[in-house]
Amino acid sequence: MTASPLDYEYPRTIVMRNSGNQVDPSRDYLFESRLQGLLRNRGMQSLSQLVSALRSGPGAALERSVAEAMTINETSFFRDTATFDYLRETLLPALIENRRDTRSLRFWSAASSSGQEAYSIAMMLREHFPLLSGWRIDILGTDLSAEMVSRSAAGRYQRIEINRGLPARFLVKYLVRTGDEWEIHPDIKRLCRFQQRNLCQPAIAPDKFDVVFLRNVMIYFPQETRHQVLLTMHRALPPDGILFLGLSEQPRMDSHWQTMLTPKTVWYKPIR
Repeated sequence: MTASPLDYEYPRTIVMRNSGNQVDPSRDYLFESRLQGLLRNRGMQSLSQLVSALRSGPGAALERSVAEAMTINETSFFRDTATFDYLRETLLPALIENRRDTRSLRFWSAASSSGQEAYSIAMMLREHFPLLSGWRIDILGTDLSAEMVSRSAAGRYQRIEINRGLPARFLVKYLVRTGDEWEIHPDIKRLCRFQQRNLCQPAIAPDKFDVVFLRNVMIYFPQETRHQVLLTMHRALPPDGILFLGLSEQPRMDSHWQTMLTPKTVWYKPIR
């Protein structure tokens, strides 16, 4: 059964309300493909049935399931290699020097999807900064999707995921083969933790972090939501903190963020 334009309008509202993601009408076709699993699990035959169920009364759990299913879960190990190179070569050494008294570093991988970004940070620290072995290292990965949080915590990946960005020497050193999958080594897992969070809920106001990765997620938010999320990140970072956005994203908040453009990458410094 083909859904009518009205069928799409209501789930677009549900997704926006629960995740902040703005689904453009030109991408309505995504509802058909991404909600198929949810329809099967609920014993439904069409999107029209799902919309009717959503309209019929309070259904916070069903609304969240729709929003999670429509979330873009695109990531890979060491995505945008130049960003990790510059962090390793220039930014982290300076940050480590500034934290010698507290001997603590905190990273936030926001919208972490299936966890490769968080684990990439952990592997980079283990590989290139052995002096941090006695430090308190906390790498938090958060995502809207409960399924992605569960996958991240398990740390198990298929060959196609391993082949996307992970150096061969890291595969041998930091992952263990388990059947047809590879699992992150416990020593790396210990550095990372994962939680379900909605970036658009102002109540999250997190603890302080030294480095925040918020990459390739705000392109799906309307301007007002982007502004609120960036204010949350501004509160989360100290004056010498570091924010990474996707290469096609910009804060456009000159009173809060200073753009740090380098030959390798771009990052953002909070302005106090």
